[in-house]
Amino acid sequence: MHLQYTFNGIFLRAYLDTMDLIRIYQCLCDRTRLRILHLLGQGPLCVCHFQEVLQEPQVKISKHLGYLRAHSMVECERRGNWMVYSIPAKPSKELAANLACLQDCAREDPAFRRDLVRLKRLTPKLAKAGPCGCTTAVRG
Repeated sequence: MHLQYTFNGIFLRAYLDTMDLIRIYQCLCDRTRLRILHLLGQGPLCVCHFQEVLQEPQVKISKHLGYLRAHSMVECERRGNWMVYSIPAKPSKELAANLACLQDCAREDPAFRRDLVRLKRLTPKLAKAGPCGCTTAVRG
């Protein structure tokens, strides 16, 4: 959305960039979405990984991932039966700056630290698992 438009000679690129920031902050105003984005800062993950780490039901995780995807905050790739989510390969500078801020701020929050501990415990299972890293023994 970095097209340049004029309206009666007024340059509107700043307005369009502001809309990108609004979309970013709309996505960041939910704790579950913040936790998902924080985990994706560590690398790509499947829905079942989020379920295990966040200890939330699949429906809730999928709803939030769908919201983030619709707002271009995450990308996904189908690997067999699974959808693997990641931070966009080329995020806008605004998104990259806000995600970096999230990583810094999350260091102080106990819930985010617990999420990282759970993810580290899950890592050995991911290394032994199939092409997307999904484990078969996921709580549900």
